[in-house]
Amino acid sequence: MMITNRWNDADADAAITALGPNASEADRLLVHRVYTSRLIGNDPDLVMHGGGNTSVKATRPDLFGTPQKVLHVKGSGWDLDTIEAPGLPGVRLDPLLSLRTLDRLSDEDMVNVQRQNLLDSKAPNPSVETLLHAYLPHTFVDHTHATAFLVLANLPNAEEVARQIFGSRLGIVPYIMPGFALAKAAADVYEANPKVEGLLLLKHGHFAFGATARESYDLIVSHTNEAAAHLGLTSPTSLGYRAPSRQPNVLADLRGALGPEDGDAAMPVFDLRNGPDVMAFFEREDWASLASRGVASPDHVIRTKGQPLVLTTEDVAGGRETLTKKITAYRQDYEAFFKRQNARVGGDRTMLNPSPGLAWVESVGLIGIGATAKAAAINADLGEQNLRVRSVGEDAGGFHPIGEHDLFDMEYWSLEQAKLGKSKPPSMAGKVVMVSGGGGAIGLAIAKAFAARGAELFLVDRDEALLQSALSELGGRHGGLALDVTNPDAVEQAMQAVTERFGGLDVLVSNAGAATTGSMRDLDEEALRAAFELNFFSHQRFAKAASALFARQNRPGQILFNISKQAVNPGKNFGAYGLPKATTFFLMRQLALELGGDGIRVNGVNADRIRSGLLTDDFIAERAAARGTDESSYMAGNLLQREVEARHVADAFVALAHMERTTGHVITVDGGNIEAALR
Repeated sequence: MMITNRWNDADADAAITALGPNASEADRLLVHRVYTSRLIGNDPDLVMHGGGNTSVKATRPDLFGTPQKVLHVKGSGWDLDTIEAPGLPGVRLDPLLSLRTLDRLSDEDMVNVQRQNLLDSKAPNPSVETLLHAYLPHTFVDHTHATAFLVLANLPNAEEVARQIFGSRLGIVPYIMPGFALAKAAADVYEANPKVEGLLLLKHGHFAFGATARESYDLIVSHTNEAAAHLGLTSPTSLGYRAPSRQPNVLADLRGALGPEDGDAAMPVFDLRNGPDVMAFFEREDWASLASRGVASPDHVIRTKGQPLVLTTEDVAGGRETLTKKITAYRQDYEAFFKRQNARVGGDRTMLNPSPGLAWVESVGLIGIGATAKAAAINADLGEQNLRVRSVGEDAGGFHPIGEHDLFDMEYWSLEQAKLGKSKPPSMAGKVVMVSGGGGAIGLAIAKAFAARGAELFLVDRDEALLQSALSELGGRHGGLALDVTNPDAVEQAMQAVTERFGGLDVLVSNAGAATTGSMRDLDEEALRAAFELNFFSHQRFAKAASALFARQNRPGQILFNISKQAVNPGKNFGAYGLPKATTFFLMRQLALELGGDGIRVNGVNADRIRSGLLTDDFIAERAAARGTDESSYMAGNLLQREVEARHVADAFVALAHMERTTGHVITVDGGNIEAALR
């Protein structure tokens, strides 16, 4: 995992030039701080998901023009890989330095003082390690949780090995939770030998510092590479690899078993990692025992908990019943851990969710578990780093991270809990929604509407280019698969793919369709059968498979059909479209009748005259001309005299998804068409 030094003089100079000729020295320093922070943040073997921070000291005038020392330090909520200047809030330095004379300082008082001394009262909270940055005298200070240093820091003889690698070039700081006490201890270690190039924080991570951004960054890279070379870490940590799973049903069973008893509540979202490095880990004889050792870095416990859920091949073979027992045992163990540790600290903590954030499944892979796809991916990333740190560390002398007391103190540390936020999640958070025909105008509008409410989207479309364009618009956390829904194998492929990507499915929006035109007298049977394959049988097959997946998860779900006004109000020369749509309308009601007892809601939308598919601009112009009107009037040919857009159809699907006690219902989205009214 040798780190590449990505400093580039031209890029660094360009960042300064972009400030303009009148930029202050403080702003120039801050620009270089942003530049190297991003270099560090974009290497997962240096930092991952908040596992590091950076700072720069500068001088800025106050409102009276008097120069004052300022510390710009990473703010809460910002990631180093994308950080900008506002993500490094300025804090008056002298008040922070004066705190060092105190014997003790509570975390709450520390945060309060830091906020009181922000240059901008609206800025984010400075890092919990602000005081450590402040007490080191260097202009630039960098802190990472590099993979190599996590291996080194968790060795039983870490100090001895560090001396073998670095001699006296690194100061060694004993494990102390981040905050005032750690800041003072680290400063004392530095001042005992001011010639050190950095600090090794046992069980924690690495600091380096310098007079310039490049000097500090160079040391981060060189120190990490020295540690990696000594430990035999020559290749980068592989993250995000997902191969097709041979056991997707296990994921659905596990997701259902982990879900809340309330059928309408969101189940967790999964992120499966089963690349060669992950699967090789499960070939170790000690893989299961390594699960109980804690975490590679203390801050990981906030997301992943202190231990993963461990499932052997035998557990998986036992099916849902065995999985449920293992999950129950995990939660009971966590509750017991909480009770004994809460008693130790005075009994004033409230227990967090006892469910795991990671699962190690011997025959399947590593699974990140979260309330959203983003949270699951973060947990999976941290999980992959943990696998490597544990295996390399154990082989290099032993993996010995912080123990139970410290794990509890970190997991229930108020300052770390504040990072995760307490805001109410979006209404569809944790819901996995599949949209067939997801690359088209209506399908993409539906996907965007659900994504805006926090859902995880999986798109199916036969047009690869349209699919990729749609996924690009939605953003990286979503998934998709290019296939033809009329292919008999398509539905199995789609259900397996969404299960491998997210762990299962909650809502199917069966949207794919196209209109075949022509009079019934002239239409050949082959064309009519093809129209039924797309506009009826594909809907029937996807609905059948979705209901089976819902049953596999042991949770109710939803099936939503995009039907059509043609189902109840036929149009001339649209029989090949209206006939299968009318059948799909009946299918929706039949499924609602048959699946209601399982809690599965089945509803639909009847829309009319939407710019998509058949209704291209040329077709609209042709139809308008045939009726002797302009295009706008043609598209607004309804009671409201307003054009109905794809986003309006999407809103109807979202509304149905929120109607917890509605099934067998169709919403019309046509601007008003009495002939198409259902009642």
